[in-house]
Amino acid sequence: MRLPARRIDNTITLAVLALLIAGCVFVLMPFLTAIVWAAILCATAWPLFQYLRVICHERRALASLATVLIIALTVLAPFIVVGVTLADNAARVATWWQSLIADGPPDPPEWVARLPLIGDRIAALWSEYAHDTASVFAELRQYMEPARRIALGWGAAILNGVLQLALSMFIGFFFFRDGDVIIERLAIAAHRIAGERGAQLAQLAASTVRGVVLGILGTALAQGVLAAIGFYVAGIKAAPLLGFLTFLLSPVPVGPPLVWAPAALWLIYEGHTGWGLFLLGWGTLVVSTVDNVIKPLIISRGSDLPFVLVLLGVLGGAIAFGFIGVFLGPVLLAVGYTLLREWATTRPPQTTSSEDEVI
Repeated sequence: MRLPARRIDNTITLAVLALLIAGCVFVLMPFLTAIVWAAILCATAWPLFQYLRVICHERRALASLATVLIIALTVLAPFIVVGVTLADNAARVATWWQSLIADGPPDPPEWVARLPLIGDRIAALWSEYAHDTASVFAELRQYMEPARRIALGWGAAILNGVLQLALSMFIGFFFFRDGDVIIERLAIAAHRIAGERGAQLAQLAASTVRGVVLGILGTALAQGVLAAIGFYVAGIKAAPLLGFLTFLLSPVPVGPPLVWAPAALWLIYEGHTGWGLFLLGWGTLVVSTVDNVIKPLIISRGSDLPFVLVLLGVLGGAIAFGFIGVFLGPVLLAVGYTLLREWATTRPPQTTSSEDEVI
């Protein structure tokens, strides 16, 4: 049976279009993370761009540049601060390590022996290693190579994340500058895909992105800064580095206490009980309050994202996209979850049949 010429033309056109789309995806694949993150930042900061565009008398290029610079200063500031202080922190770690080699580990504190069931055993083992430095380093030597590989991997991941952030800022400039045209094209595409509900779903996706990004990234920045202030006041020299670790662990549930709680316990162990208690109180009442109070209020404006989706978004995003995926993963899951919930809970409009009209 011979196919009509028009159908053959349509088939060839679709095949060529599919190959073209596949080629474009293949070419853009190395930059896909930066493109998606640039689009998310653009959707989040669009009200700021609109405000700056009015100030700049509708000069979109100037307003776009100003918006990108503000975002860059906000997002990249933690990396800049840590980069400036990293050499100093590394020197302090090296000094501490040399003193540990020279003096050996300290004797176990008295409370270790009072631990139930395993206290005596831990205290005896600790005392044995404290007076036998050679045994300590013989044990540590087997972990040094895996630790080095892990450190190199983390360093490469953070460096890649910084490069992706810088590239997303560059792409974001063009998204802001040509945003009106992009929004118009997206509105047409949403209407063709979802009909009358397309605009509503697109607006819902934008508000979800804005709420989740401000909630997660804003909370991470706030917790990192507040934690660094607490570390600095308590006299910890590596305050910027620990604040940066708090920033990185903020999207992870119960992440920031993994930084400030050991730091506080270390201060107490070193005899600075007052500063240790201060840091425990600062972390509980100030740093954790941002996560427990402010973040839910901000995110609830866009999406009431379940706890398990936040956790899966952070872990899956980090595996799929690297460092930047810690923030990108929860945003993508939030948009998908919100749109799916809206689609599943909204009934389509009822149509009246001709038979019902007659009856």
